Amino acid sequence: MMPHRRMFNIKAVLAAALLCLSAAAGAHRFHAGITEVAFNPRTNSTEIIHTYMAHDIEALLMNAYQRQFDLSDPEDQEVLRKYIDRHFWLKGSDNARLPVRWIGMTIDAQSVVIYQELENAPLSKTATIRQGVLVDFLPDQVNTVNLNDAGTIRSLTFTAAALEQPAHPVTPHSAP
Repeated sequence: MMPHRRMFNIKAVLAAALLCLSAAAGAHRFHAGITEVAFNPRTNSTEIIHTYMAHDIEALLMNAYQRQFDLSDPEDQEVLRKYIDRHFWLKGSDNARLPVRWIGMTIDAQSVVIYQELENAPLSKTATIRQGVLVDFLPDQVNTVNLNDAGTIRSLTFTAAALEQPAHPVTPHSAP
């Protein structure tokens, strides 16, 4: 092979490698989670469903524990449950944490979906929401919480700068 041809092949391989790397980097430019919170009159409970990108959860756990996790394993799920409990909670009007119960989770290649509930409690019992899942690991993480209160839907956005927010709109009191 002639020297200029070999140099062309090396440049082509390097260009292809850079293209693949930039495509991989571009595939995931933002970090986001979605949490749906809604009262279910049939069960008389407030249901909570979190959805996160699977590779973000896997990277978090790998970084924190320096090992691979199998989220189909109950012991590994327990590690994630404890993490979620430390970073997501609901508080009542007395500023005490409400007893959110872990129901379970489903996982696939793209997402981790976590199910929780606040048993025998309407959404109106919640005064404050804290949603800091992944924010400690990914500084640009943005978590959206959609509150469905009897068909009225409101969205709250949580970032590193805003980890806690009121669950209900703050209405100014009118002067007497």
